[in-house]
Amino acid sequence: MTLNRKPYLLQASYRPDAELDFDSYPFCIPAVRELESIKFHSDVTFFVGENGAGKSTVLEALAIALSYGAEGGTKNVQFKTTESTSSLHSALRLVRGPWQPRDGYFLRAETFFNVATYMDEVGYLGGYDNKSLHSRSHGESFMALLIHKLRGRGLYLMDEPEAALSPNRQLAALSAIHQLVKNESQFIIATHSPILLSYPGAKIIQFDGYGVSEINFEDTEHYSVTRDFLNNYPRRLQQLLSDENEA
Repeated sequence: MTLNRKPYLLQASYRPDAELDFDSYPFCIPAVRELESIKFHSDVTFFVGENGAGKSTVLEALAIALSYGAEGGTKNVQFKTTESTSSLHSALRLVRGPWQPRDGYFLRAETFFNVATYMDEVGYLGGYDNKSLHSRSHGESFMALLIHKLRGRGLYLMDEPEAALSPNRQLAALSAIHQLVKNESQFIIATHSPILLSYPGAKIIQFDGYGVSEINFEDTEHYSVTRDFLNNYPRRLQQLLSDENEA
């Protein structure tokens, strides 16, 4: 009989003593107001939505509440190059499963360069195939993380991991994520990638002006817009680039 340790993180809620001002940032964001209605899938939970909908804000708060540094990395990587985090993390109470993950990582695409620099400075590259992350392309560094650094039986938070990946590499990332899921890992991922969102059985949480709601892959804007454009791209380009649109 296989022991099922997941999910490591079930839900996030607000602390009973937290002072919440829903007229101020970030609590004024509709999705942040409804954060308590999000329950995490034991394998993969995706956050989707327009820019500014609160996906990265919530993911960052979860990461900091889990003791990760705001710029990403393992829990041992604690540095700040700027003060840009919201106060949301301090209002959270995490609802955890009975088992603790043995591994974890917070990947934040926009600050991964800073994490790579830190790794070079401290000389800890064993988890990255003993090569400087700056000696590779951005996409190769991301793949090195997925393939070499993450060991399984982990809780992994990722903010737009597709940012540096070609379509082929996104497919490879999807395969790497699946291998880690099979090795008792749980993922929470904020993404705009329809390729990643296709992961079978994942829970997709849509962030929008109404709050949060669960949505099927084929009902996401990411799927419908991409499919429509690829199937009708000459017409769509003509519409987008017409003189009338330029006026």
